[in-house]
Parts: sequence; C-alpha cells; structure tokens
Amino acid sequence: MKRNEALINARKEKGLTQTELAEQIGCQKTTISNWENGYAKPTLSVAFKLSEILEKSIDEIFFEIKVQDSHTKIDTA
Repeated sequence: MKRNEALINARKEKGLTQTELAEQIGCQKTTISNWENGYAKPTLSVAFKLSEILEKSIDEIFFEIKVQDSHTKIDTA
C-alpha cells in the first residue's frame, strides 16, 4: 500500500487533524487514516467534498498531479 502523501500534506496545510477532517466529512477518524495510508479510497462524492474542504483538486489529492493554469498566447498578426 502506498501512503497518500498528497492527502496528508493537504490536510496538514489546512491545519486539520484527522479527527477534525473526519468531522467535516461526516465519517470516522479511522476512515481518514485508511485513505491516508492507502488502504481505501473515498467515494467520488466524498472526494469532491474533500477537494472543497482542502481547497485542492481531486487530481492533486489522489493522483499527485499538480494542476497548472493553461496560458496560451494566440498570435493574431
């Protein structure tokens, strides 16, 4: 099992304990621990709620992908 460092870091960046995050999500602390330790993954609806609370994209939290804004310059000359 691979630990979900992105989820752990996102939670800590928000200054939340596993218990506090669990309360906001409406689950048990052990559920958060299982997600962080790679034993389980949340449902899609819960993943969206985590994304909102942690202010990170689902990709950043679960796939360790840094989402960047796309800036495309269109040459009109």
